[in-house]
Amino acid sequence: MLQSIDKKFIISVLILLILSISKSFGLDLNKIDTNKGILTLMYHRFEENKYPSTNIKNNIFLEHLNEIKNIGLEFLDYKQFKKIIKTSINKNYILLTIDDAFESFYLNAWPILKSNEIPFILFVSTREVGKKGYMNWNNLKELAANDFVTIGNHSHSHDYLIDWKDDKIKSDLETSNKLFKDKLGYSPEVFSYPFGEYSINLKKIIKNLNFKFAFGQHSGVIDITKDFLELPRFPINEKYGELERFKSIIKTLPFPYKSIVPENRYLLEENNPPKIKIIFFENLIDVKNINCYSNEGNVWKKSDIKFINNNEIVILLKEKFKSERGRINCSLLEKNGKWRWLGIQYVVAEY
Repeated sequence: MLQSIDKKFIISVLILLILSISKSFGLDLNKIDTNKGILTLMYHRFEENKYPSTNIKNNIFLEHLNEIKNIGLEFLDYKQFKKIIKTSINKNYILLTIDDAFESFYLNAWPILKSNEIPFILFVSTREVGKKGYMNWNNLKELAANDFVTIGNHSHSHDYLIDWKDDKIKSDLETSNKLFKDKLGYSPEVFSYPFGEYSINLKKIIKNLNFKFAFGQHSGVIDITKDFLELPRFPINEKYGELERFKSIIKTLPFPYKSIVPENRYLLEENNPPKIKIIFFENLIDVKNINCYSNEGNVWKKSDIKFINNNEIVILLKEKFKSERGRINCSLLEKNGKWRWLGIQYVVAEY
């Protein structure tokens, strides 16, 4: 009996080691250009001015597109994105994403993107399709007929999935997959977490349902070191879409890292505040001048940092995250005047 248990234990350990070794061998640090990355922008509403936290005015959106063109950034379509994120990123790109499929996007932004054939991913919550203020399935079919448009899954209900039991989450996502299959003829392989909220458990469900990529709402630039199921995006709205700030955002550099501990982004009372350690790759980026800020105690403040060695830092939070989402943003100013940016978002469970 004991021998049988020992054998099972040894086999399990060996499997974990093999997976770990495979992952490390699969990442060629020599292929990382630390000044090149995929900057992903997230929009929601267009010309719905009574919702400033999720809205952008069309004249500002046009300024954004012109600024991207002026500095020579290339828009990526989803097919290109899938290819380069798995190989190497040799220049700076923009990936445009829109969440929720509001009717205001179809009326105000779609004509602009269509006339210029600017690629984008539209993340759709299937329960809302056809309701007042949202696009309908005919609108979505029209968009999906264009090669530069990709439809992504944004769940069925657009609820707080992270708080749900596994069976309920799976049922919700399977419902959306079935609707996409029935209405569009396929189920998307790219996902956007509602409210940008994810946990280890939710990521596992997403993976088991065969999604290849998943996006959050934590800020940062994508490079080939990033986890494909927790990809960063810069949220853009009226407040954070002001042109001077936007010019700064689209010049942001990637901030590669090896891991962030703890991996889970779902905080219970006993692990709030989390004991955060960021492990960077050795000899890739000098992080000695890094600064981190958090909204601990519901007030944004500079965080104390402790260096363990040249490539590991511990962020010393003194207070609990008190709002529903805890955020940490770390930045590093390079000699060329550009900023590296690393955002982390936590979800605070209801106690």
